[in-house]
Amino acid sequence: MTAPTLISLLADGAWHRGPALAEALGVSRAAISSRVAELRTVGLSVHSVAGRGYRLPAPLELLDEDQIRSAMGPGAKRLDELTVLERTDSTNAELARRGGDGMRACLAEYQSSGRGRAQRPWTSPFGANLYVSLGCDLAGQRAPLGALSLAVGVCVVEALAAQGAQSLGLKWPNDIWAGQKKLGGILIEHRGELGGRARLIVGVGLNVTMQRDQAKTVDQPWTRLADHLPVLPGRNVLAAAVVSALVEAVTGFEQTGFDAFRDRWARFDAVRDQPVRVIEANGERFGFARGIADDGALQVEINGETRPVYSGDVSLRLAP
Repeated sequence: MTAPTLISLLADGAWHRGPALAEALGVSRAAISSRVAELRTVGLSVHSVAGRGYRLPAPLELLDEDQIRSAMGPGAKRLDELTVLERTDSTNAELARRGGDGMRACLAEYQSSGRGRAQRPWTSPFGANLYVSLGCDLAGQRAPLGALSLAVGVCVVEALAAQGAQSLGLKWPNDIWAGQKKLGGILIEHRGELGGRARLIVGVGLNVTMQRDQAKTVDQPWTRLADHLPVLPGRNVLAAAVVSALVEAVTGFEQTGFDAFRDRWARFDAVRDQPVRVIEANGERFGFARGIADDGALQVEINGETRPVYSGDVSLRLAP
């Protein structure tokens, strides 16, 4: 049986007196006060009232390995390992440190150094979103690895749509949108190649219930899944859907490359035929997005000529 933590005791949303918490955790009452202060630093709002104790504003469903595996059904058997952490720097970094081979999933309640493309920080408050990574070996890929983020995006939005999410879209190359605002992002890292097999780590961050005061450092329009679902599923059900989507994406990509995903991508293409800015290290170009090429490149019409644009360090923005 897993030893209790302060957050697991508070997760029911009820009042808990300090002495009872201290006894349950085998620490002093002063230590409880210190741990509550620490929870507040990771984005949790903890109410405290003299004589009543501590509580969360609402119950919090914590991620649980057994519940996620159960919700995945038979697909869970394809995972060699599934780990849920209370805190880490980033789930991608955690998998990189652990090494190993096979298919390994890692989720965390909180990331202290979550990141997106180009090492941009990824806001990761405790228990408000999903932070998921999958480590896998990919052999004989039939398309450039840059196209894998597109395949992942397709599978994730389809999984969210199956849960009832509305207004979903994909912005090339790695953004998940809802209602023209950023809902999530994808980060794929290459960890070397051995004997023709590439070791990859595929990370997904998905906003679920994040509050405005938890996202003060976010510098672009964003949204959360709670605003695009009539009924928000439990966090473990959502986690299972996202992990299953990652497994589907990397498995399908290894077998068919981008071929099996291109038409599915087009259904969710949020920028097709829109004016866009292609931002590169040496400047920016303006044009119109014209869909995705067979190899996952963005086709952009610039001055009447359609040219392929590859992800790399390029950023894409809708032009005003």
